[in-house]
Amino acid sequence: MTACIVGWAHSRFGKLEGETLESLITKVAAEALDHAGLGPDDVDEIVLGHFNAGFSPQDFTASLVLQTDDRLRFKPATRVENACATGSAAVRQGIRAIDARAAKVVLVVGAEQMTTTPGAEIGKNLLKASYLPEDGDTPAGFAGVFGKIAQAYFQRYGDQSDALAMIAAKNHKNGVENPYAQMRKDLGFEFCRTESEKNPFVAGPLKRTDCSLVSDGAAALVLMDSSDALSMRRAVAFRANEHVQDFLPMSKRDILAFEGCEEAWKRALRKAGVTLSDLSFVETHDCFTIAELIEYEAMGLARPGEGAKLAMEGYTAKDGKLPVNPSGGLKSKGHPIGATGVSMHVLTSMQLTGEAGGIQVPGAKLGGIFNMGGAAVANYVSILDRIR
Repeated sequence: MTACIVGWAHSRFGKLEGETLESLITKVAAEALDHAGLGPDDVDEIVLGHFNAGFSPQDFTASLVLQTDDRLRFKPATRVENACATGSAAVRQGIRAIDARAAKVVLVVGAEQMTTTPGAEIGKNLLKASYLPEDGDTPAGFAGVFGKIAQAYFQRYGDQSDALAMIAAKNHKNGVENPYAQMRKDLGFEFCRTESEKNPFVAGPLKRTDCSLVSDGAAALVLMDSSDALSMRRAVAFRANEHVQDFLPMSKRDILAFEGCEEAWKRALRKAGVTLSDLSFVETHDCFTIAELIEYEAMGLARPGEGAKLAMEGYTAKDGKLPVNPSGGLKSKGHPIGATGVSMHVLTSMQLTGEAGGIQVPGAKLGGIFNMGGAAVANYVSILDRIR
């Protein structure tokens, strides 16, 4: 890979009163360029990750990035979408522009405004990331889809409620120190494990604490060719960036295997010339706790059906052998769809440059990222390494 991340910005995630999709985009775009020490004139290409699917009445959004500064006028700008992996799709498009030598500097922005949408419509919008002929009538929307996955996992491997609660508790504890996180509260294992008025069942065996949050937010980063990046203030290189797309219908695959995730990790590790044991931490896509559990197995940390041991024994805790989601993950940080993948790359870069503050993993040298769209349909893995 020839691309490096040389600057970034990240908004707070949550219900952001007084913000619009446009204001979220323009703020992080300006801050990312400033962080990189670059100006609008230096930008060769712009990529915006924005899922939308009904969340915003403004559906043609690529040029909103140009509202940041008039000097961005006439720069090529494209909006990309790949469900909940939309942000990583934008990052990958930026990398490919640099690899093709079509651009030296690419501004990548990911954004979503979800909380202004009525609750019933939120579920309907998110369900568009599933295969509607099979899943279009699923109660509880996308949570219902993953509720079915959790139920099937429990039927095959036994009740894993303790492990799901441990994953939720871990991520909420990690998120306390993340200033960008939507929910900065250590809920504890017992609260996450126990059904209550504040933590009811939502779909199948999934409770409210098993589900990521509806969020507004944005993140941005600046990509540059590695030869030029060495002269910058900081440079975080892509040792690997892989994209694997799987079938949309769950009926065409073993949904408990997350085979697209497995393949993406295999390709990325091979490309980077490293193993999982070389990673300092991983940011993974915990849209629901069952997803993180299955991802442990798909990435190769555990055999099928044995991922629960990693959660219960603290292997993936922030002070464990391989910290997973030291940021708090989607569970605590929030999940503004288009922003999530960009956020993962920003927070991983912060870890590798020692700028992660309270969520810093001591001595972090190599970071892994897995961002997923749909139920393991769009699968993106990046492996990042600081070179400056």
